[in-house]
Amino acid sequence: MPYYYPAALVKQTDESLIEELAPGVPMRRAAYGLAQVVLGELRDHFGGVVGRKVWLVVGTGDNGGDALWAGAFLKRRGVDVQVLLLSPERAHAEGLAAFRRAGGKFVDDVPKAGLPWERDRERGIVVDGVVGLSGRGPLRDKAAEIFSRPVPVQHRIVAVDLPSGVDPDTGAVDGPAVTADVTVAMGVFKQVHALNPERCGRLELVDIGYGETDLGHLGVLYEPGGFEALSEEQIANFLPVPGPDDDKYTQGVVGVVAGSPTYPGAGALCAAGALAMTSGMVRVVGPAAKTLVAVHPELVVSEDFESTGRVNAWVIGPGADESVKELLLQVLATDLPVVADASALRLVPDAIKGRAAPTLITPHDREFEAFAGRPVGADRVAAALELAVECHVTVLLKGHVTIIAEPSRRVLVNIAQGSWAATAGSGDVLSGMIGALLATGAPGPCSVRSAGSGHVVIRAPATSDYAAPLAAAIHSRAADLAAGGERGAPITASRLAAHIPEAIRAVRSMSR
Repeated sequence: MPYYYPAALVKQTDESLIEELAPGVPMRRAAYGLAQVVLGELRDHFGGVVGRKVWLVVGTGDNGGDALWAGAFLKRRGVDVQVLLLSPERAHAEGLAAFRRAGGKFVDDVPKAGLPWERDRERGIVVDGVVGLSGRGPLRDKAAEIFSRPVPVQHRIVAVDLPSGVDPDTGAVDGPAVTADVTVAMGVFKQVHALNPERCGRLELVDIGYGETDLGHLGVLYEPGGFEALSEEQIANFLPVPGPDDDKYTQGVVGVVAGSPTYPGAGALCAAGALAMTSGMVRVVGPAAKTLVAVHPELVVSEDFESTGRVNAWVIGPGADESVKELLLQVLATDLPVVADASALRLVPDAIKGRAAPTLITPHDREFEAFAGRPVGADRVAAALELAVECHVTVLLKGHVTIIAEPSRRVLVNIAQGSWAATAGSGDVLSGMIGALLATGAPGPCSVRSAGSGHVVIRAPATSDYAAPLAAAIHSRAADLAAGGERGAPITASRLAAHIPEAIRAVRSMSR
């Protein structure tokens, strides 16, 4: 399970690591790992190492030291390495000395004739070693001048730990900043790596020995902050699979209140998401219910709440209007889990906030602002978490990076590979998917671990514990499959829903 940590915790851990190990060891480990990534990029993209071009842009902190030490390693491998020092008098002394000993070259200033990678016809790699975890705000002065000019497309950009000018905790950019092809994360992933993947590019993780510190396993860091993303293996393991003793009831029954004369399609799309995500049963309730059977004959329908049979979880809101407001309130008055989406956030906000039973809301930024009474702002994780704690609801804040914040202060993210899901109705499909998983309540797989002389059977969390991140993960994969990948074509929400089973099969096949 990938964890993403805030800058303050990482810097605290770095201090412990430095005390634990011999002086300079963590930096040289980081630099060696960085050099290996650069060498791999040279081989993969430029056909070799010896004589190939690498330009280091070096600031004043430890990131600059990492870059200089890496430059020394690269120079000894025969790479043509040049360094542009932004503040020569404040450069990392040991790294600078190592680079000089290796015979590296220097670019004294930003030349009027153009930057070296702009003038050189040979392709190469620009290494961003300007600022690290202490950096806040946009690039300034000479760094801003350098990276405000686009690096020619024939070159690659490798960032040390994070792209300079991108906030390490929020991923926000409010001025000149680096856009990397590859970011080499030192020790652990930081929050920026999840929250702004477009700026970070491909991620490479370098082990610098955090496990040797007094903090022990890095999972300790998660307790006071940071967030996680589900791995492919976890997604596959948590997804429910019917067993020989299951039937339509034991697999979970989800109730849906969605659609209206104004927005009839929203109910059909929500039901499609629920149907594709479960082998159990989907009940649709309300005045629009009977019209949906023509689209999905598998649905079980009823016109009012009282005649509805057994339900394990509810989805309310997609395409709803004033005609079903009383029905929404009846659902929210139960002690069952509820996914409240779209119109429900506008029609019955007070009934949603502070509800005792498990409640999950799925706003996009504008719906968030209307529901919370304040904008999301630059720190999307903090905004979602604050609302979750304040209203005692789980908040799924939609976006290319989906944030799932729980009242317990656990935060998970899902990073979409593409943006094909940005189409009308896709959120209706997602809410149905979440509701179906929430209805399962199924325990996850068992594992057996040694405990002294015996063995302990440990039960994984229930599928419903991870309903929101599981649904978000499958939803984004289904969108990519429906579009045909990065070079695909626009899709509709109906087409996305049709590819949910294929997305589930793909995840399960990759985990074997």
